[in-house]
Amino acid sequence: MNDQQYISDRLDDQCHWLEGKAAWNQSCYKWLRMIEIAAAALIPALASLGVPGPLSQPIVAVLGIAVALVAGTMGLFKFQENWVQYRSTAEQLKHEKFMYATQCGPYAGEDRFGLLVERVEKLLMKENAAWADAMTSRPGGAPAGGASAGAPTPG
Repeated sequence: MNDQQYISDRLDDQCHWLEGKAAWNQSCYKWLRMIEIAAAALIPALASLGVPGPLSQPIVAVLGIAVALVAGTMGLFKFQENWVQYRSTAEQLKHEKFMYATQCGPYAGEDRFGLLVERVEKLLMKENAAWADAMTSRPGGAPAGGASAGAPTPG
């Protein structure tokens, strides 16, 4: 395998996968946070208005349940943590790619390609280890980032 094939098949592929997962987790986190904030803000507003009627108390109760469910879901699936971790790893991989392409830093000497493979695979192993650790520390081993989530090794 030559360097361009490795960069295309492994490095770029992993960057794309990580960026997609980062975006998905960011979106889930932000939507759930907005729902949580809105529901939490409505509870005291509705309660303090003293709106008469048979539905005011059930509405406040449903909003309270929604806040608890959203908070629990975010705690279980760790969307914010996953977003940051996936984005960080993708940026580290891009950094390695650009340093290699410009022959800077550690890639200024001989055996540039071997060093690139070593460093990229080390980053990916670190990401996989972090994912495995998260899976063993989650109640029920719930996957982060949705049903298809897993360690960044697509295909």
